Amino acid sequence: MLKFWLVCALAVVSRAEIAEEEDVLVLKKTNFEEALGSHPDILVEFYAPWCGHCKALAPEYAKAAGILKAEGSKIRLGKVDATEETELAQEFNVRGYPTIKFFKDGKKESPKEYSAGRQAEDIVTWLKKRTGPAVATLAGVTETESLIADNEVSVIGFFKDTDSKDAETYKKAAEAFDDIPFAMTSDDDVYSKFEVSKDSIILFKKFDEGRNTFDGEVTKENLMAFVKSNQLPLVIEFTDQTAPKIFGGDIKSHILMFLPKGSSDFQDKIDQFKKAAEGFRGKILFIFIDSDIDDNQRILEFFGLKKEECPAIRLITLEDEMTKYKPESDSITAEAITNFCTLFTEGKLKPHLMSQDIPEDWEKGPVKVLVGKNFEEVAFDPTKNVFVEFYAPWCGHCKQLAPTWEQLGEKYKDHPDIIVAKMDSTVNEIEEVKVHSFPTLKFFPAGNERKVIDFNGERVLDSFTKFLESGGKEGGAPAGDEDDDDTDAEDLDDLEDGQDDDFDDDRHDEL
Repeated sequence: MLKFWLVCALAVVSRAEIAEEEDVLVLKKTNFEEALGSHPDILVEFYAPWCGHCKALAPEYAKAAGILKAEGSKIRLGKVDATEETELAQEFNVRGYPTIKFFKDGKKESPKEYSAGRQAEDIVTWLKKRTGPAVATLAGVTETESLIADNEVSVIGFFKDTDSKDAETYKKAAEAFDDIPFAMTSDDDVYSKFEVSKDSIILFKKFDEGRNTFDGEVTKENLMAFVKSNQLPLVIEFTDQTAPKIFGGDIKSHILMFLPKGSSDFQDKIDQFKKAAEGFRGKILFIFIDSDIDDNQRILEFFGLKKEECPAIRLITLEDEMTKYKPESDSITAEAITNFCTLFTEGKLKPHLMSQDIPEDWEKGPVKVLVGKNFEEVAFDPTKNVFVEFYAPWCGHCKQLAPTWEQLGEKYKDHPDIIVAKMDSTVNEIEEVKVHSFPTLKFFPAGNERKVIDFNGERVLDSFTKFLESGGKEGGAPAGDEDDDDTDAEDLDDLEDGQDDDFDDDRHDEL
């Protein structure tokens, strides 16, 4: 009996050792399973102390934890310093920061990836929908007003018969959204308060026109399209908090306005931008980026822009590959922006490819310098075998590679048909070559076939030499063996943080 009580006492002490910081549980390898046992529904952030995105998330994450705790919810939030708790990071396949996973019913296996925004209300809403019914039932005016007041966006179905066919369809549509609260009511007082005379579905929001009423055939697809088209502002500012909503949505065409928030004509430019946006709701996202913010300078660089060149407009598509478009006019008026977007939707625009001017001494060094304007004639010269490094000046891995690449250039500088070259891909773009990470190494063998061979082998002089001497057949490793840790860079969220969110030294730097 004494032994039994000692075990129980030790268990109590152990549970007490799960520390909290601002209502967030501090989790480690030693207390992780115990936390799952004590708190069956727990959201866990795997972070790095130096990560910019993690620092930006921290106050919102703590605020969400406090909201749930104050409500008496059983849902808890926890955090793991993945740079210290490396075993946990590896166990849960943490490959970047922050990584956020939801553990439901105390189960450690197959946690759900968090997929909503990074503001407190987004986190709370997502968790409540994951642990409760997809559609809440509102009893009266007070509950309805609270739901609308507490959320940036909410959707309410007004149904006299909550078991009707349309109501059931509404419930199915609600299940598709993790980050927006859905509710329904049949209360006459609520109908009267919100001036609803018949069964309706209304999206309430704290921006633009304030509310949108669904109009059309009630199908799951139509309801989902209605919510997706109206849940974001006509013009949304790009920040850490809004990035997941921007890039997690179904709209993959984005028009970006780079504009200093402190400029005297800021409001006029925003008004013109918003006016143009009205005609493209659901087709193109209109995004404003403050060009004065230091963290946004990498984004400007990505588009070949400088602060002094702003305001400026660019349009991108985020399908399989990112494609950029630039308006012919620098005018920022509703008419000019509308015309630009109309040409895009009609398929009448050509992609905008950046290029520097050709340096006068581009071929004097052992490593030839390529830009957009001379790439075609050099890389696809049918008499030459051309090995190109696509790099970024700020990329740490590129800086590490530079001495070896110079040695390779020196080795082949007098070779009659081998050229070693490099291209700064932050200011030069090629239609035939999509660069997703730095450094990217590609080989363009001699001949008229315009072949492009990826080099994915070890980045050392011997491997490069073997690769070149074999005509790209040996030493480069087949594309299928490329390191799984290489990361795509298809969205601006990766660019916003000047510090890489990656933590594996073998990774390429993100674009």
